[in-house]
Amino acid sequence: MILANENFYKVQATYLFSDIARRVSEFTEANKDASVIRLGIGDVTRALPQACVDAMIKATTEMGADDTFRGYGPDYGYDFLREAIALHDFKARGADISADEIFVSDGAKCDTGNFQELFAATGTKVAVPDPVYPVYVDTNVMAGRTGYAVDGRYENLAYLDCTEANNFVPAVPEEQVDLIYLCFPNNPTGATATKEQLKAFVDYAHENKALILFDAAYEAFIVDDDIPHSIYEIEGAKEVAVEFRSFSKNAGFTGTRCGYTVVPEECRVFNSKGEAVPLAPLWKRRMSTKFNGVSYPVQRAAEAVYSEEGGAQCKALVDGYLANAKVIRERIAQKGFKPVGGDNSPYIWFNTGMDSWKFFDKLLKEAQVVTTPGSGFGRCGNGYIRISAFNSMENVVKAMDRVCSVL
Repeated sequence: MILANENFYKVQATYLFSDIARRVSEFTEANKDASVIRLGIGDVTRALPQACVDAMIKATTEMGADDTFRGYGPDYGYDFLREAIALHDFKARGADISADEIFVSDGAKCDTGNFQELFAATGTKVAVPDPVYPVYVDTNVMAGRTGYAVDGRYENLAYLDCTEANNFVPAVPEEQVDLIYLCFPNNPTGATATKEQLKAFVDYAHENKALILFDAAYEAFIVDDDIPHSIYEIEGAKEVAVEFRSFSKNAGFTGTRCGYTVVPEECRVFNSKGEAVPLAPLWKRRMSTKFNGVSYPVQRAAEAVYSEEGGAQCKALVDGYLANAKVIRERIAQKGFKPVGGDNSPYIWFNTGMDSWKFFDKLLKEAQVVTTPGSGFGRCGNGYIRISAFNSMENVVKAMDRVCSVL
């Protein structure tokens, strides 16, 4: 008989953002005249940069003529995009990453969720920050690396507490772990890590034969010069870290779907004999077996991000969202709260002084503003709320007027 993968039953009954959508739907259904402003999920609201649109139209036109038509693309992405990424995102910052170490995909969420397939389902000890982006946890639960959730935490996971006491940047694990998830600028807290803090994790990974999965989906929002954009700005990281990037937030590709993962040639894992083996061939095998690539027009649109015109347009988008974040941060601070994020991140995180879901419901029902309850990101998120800056300035100002009127 065909058996279900019972690890799926361990995953908590509702996914955070699905639960938010359900509550908002119930509220709007019961209050049809409500004018709800959404500052919850991290979905962008501004249109694609015109340079990307033009490139996509041109590429689509090419697909309509026999002499320029393209069928299956390269498994790991077209060279024109991989080379542009290597040059602008890494070499320009002093990180020695080559085009053949870059793997183009349909987004960082997919890659961060899929990458765990490369490691043993049993015997791999996983460490995640708390609060945490739910995908890191849920995919490892589905793979069978954990027990059941007890008091909001899964058995056999190592949780790295992110609190006000450590400025929401966790310390290295106190126990032996094999796989470490990190995200900076952080989702959901908006916190950033210094080179010294990341170096501590790199050193830990070397000493403990561990691997770091570094989610840098929000690096475009970093404005302070002393904050690293990539973990590969840290000496020794190429041997012990994989990095995930996305075009969703800086170029509005949430609906267009394009991102990439970096797996350096030097990056190693270990076989059952304890011998070091390269990681990249495993990811190549997984991609060529289970993924058929990102469409040619979308990759041409992504390439346009690195043009002079596209770069300026993407910067304008990011600057606009950061301006929104500044308004949110300042207005929340004026009400006596101590917000984190909003300066090098599109997210603002603060302690509400009450249950996260109760505060969420208060803002939804009294201010008609959607936020994200911190408890959905883990035990350390209890009492916190995340507000997203992804909206228009007009809506952000209106939303914050409403929020401040009920606080």
